[in-house]
Amino acid sequence: MVKVSVQYQGDLHCTAKHGPSGASLETDAPVDNQGKGESFSPTDLAATSLAACMATVMGIYARQKSIPLDGMRLEVTKEMTQSPPRKIARLTVDVWMPPGLARNPALEQAALTCPVSLSLHPDVEKPVNFHWS
Repeated sequence: MVKVSVQYQGDLHCTAKHGPSGASLETDAPVDNQGKGESFSPTDLAATSLAACMATVMGIYARQKSIPLDGMRLEVTKEMTQSPPRKIARLTVDVWMPPGLARNPALEQAALTCPVSLSLHPDVEKPVNFHWS
């Protein structure tokens, strides 16, 4: 079990603190939803969580198989619904694999079945594009 505490700072800003490590992060509402966009929005963190989870699970698999993943890069693009209720409609993830690494379907499967991906509502589209050199 992990606890995260969130304190509302006012003006649509929050500070979240990770219980086990003490690490903290700030959030702000996005510009298109009354905020100033001065930090990650809560839905930006959901998008970030998806990409970081994919990278982490791929890293775990790669470590077990002695596959070098240093230099792998992921980028996630978040799209919100255009009509109410406001929610994430699509999270498109691009994964650039390290140069010289042969295509590995097991690595791709690890990314596609990461815990965050499996936890997101089925209405959220999650296309993933793997770029192998």
